[in-house]
Amino acid sequence: MLDSKDISGFYAELSQLNRDDYLLIDYLFETDENPQVAAAQLACEQSTVQWTISGESIDLRGKFGAKVIELKMISSLDQPKKFQCQAQIAHPIINFGPRIPNLLSAIAGEGPFYCPGILTIKIVDLHFPPSFLNQFEGPQFGIKGVREILKVFDRPIFVGVIKPNLGLTPENFAQRAYEAWLGGLDICKDDEMLADTSYSSIVERCRLTGLKRKQAARETNKEKIYIASITDEVDQLERLVSQAIEGGANTLMVNPFFTGLPALRFLRKKSSVPLMAHFSGMALWDRSQNFGLGSVPLVKLQRLSGADIIGIPGFGPRMKSPPEEVLANMKACLEPMGPIKPVLPIPGGSDWAGTLASVFEKIGHVDFGFISGRGVFGHPEGPRAGAQTIHQAWEAIHGLSPHSL
Repeated sequence: MLDSKDISGFYAELSQLNRDDYLLIDYLFETDENPQVAAAQLACEQSTVQWTISGESIDLRGKFGAKVIELKMISSLDQPKKFQCQAQIAHPIINFGPRIPNLLSAIAGEGPFYCPGILTIKIVDLHFPPSFLNQFEGPQFGIKGVREILKVFDRPIFVGVIKPNLGLTPENFAQRAYEAWLGGLDICKDDEMLADTSYSSIVERCRLTGLKRKQAARETNKEKIYIASITDEVDQLERLVSQAIEGGANTLMVNPFFTGLPALRFLRKKSSVPLMAHFSGMALWDRSQNFGLGSVPLVKLQRLSGADIIGIPGFGPRMKSPPEEVLANMKACLEPMGPIKPVLPIPGGSDWAGTLASVFEKIGHVDFGFISGRGVFGHPEGPRAGAQTIHQAWEAIHGLSPHSL
């Protein structure tokens, strides 16, 4: 641990700092040391662990050291000398630049998670200065662009995950999507586990489903979107982008927690169509209340990396997300973020026509995607009837304020 005489170099008032030079990180941590010393140690370990050079009068903390700008002890826990604390740390952007792997190495790497005196730690939020945001491309389309493609402006976007999620031939897959589009779905998508498989290659699946998408658009006089999953080894992504788009997919999906956020940013630079980021793997980071990287910063990082659509764990017991966390994640998709466009949030998990009213009531506005898998594709009368039930549910609440439901 730092000596008490050293900790002042890792503290500052926010008013003393140039805001453009710092990323602000909100941490929740537990310590069995003096909280002031533990917080300074946290700032030290993620930046200038050593700040002097033997024989020279130099102190690197001024320019390169992270600074504790806020510290609050929430409670003294049952065990002697154990404290739960909130801290906000300002980290100099010069230490990592506009590179997400380097950013995460600094704020969520060895330093914080192996920090002396820190027993458990969770990153709760990130606050980016405009100068940092300006160095990212961000979403190409965002929620406004997705709505423009579909010409749907006054209701939630209706989305279906084609089921069965694995095992369908490209012909069966495309036909089920077609039926759901005719029933009124705006978007049909691959399941996140579906890949470029031997029984359903990306080329053939996208070719047939793309043809059915265009046919459904002609017959309904309404644009449709097909989201193809291209999650794969990183060296395959560029090939899959080309094959999926050329085949007929007009949106692409990747699981960024397994391919990596830099892969999502790479796809943003290569793709001419919207991108969806799926939440598969998110729980490995954020499920624990006292440890890891929280869902709100994870959503912000996906938005920063270029996702136009972000899937998030939704309401209901299956997803194990408190309603306030779902709403916070949706806010992270939609709130102002400098030049980074707002994106379409899709809170999902076992929803069907019967849950639309309660989901809408909780959210209180229409800027979201309502997604159903088995609720559409498991309907006893088929996907067309399943999709129609969602429109029927919306018509039942259309024109009413959420508070009057």
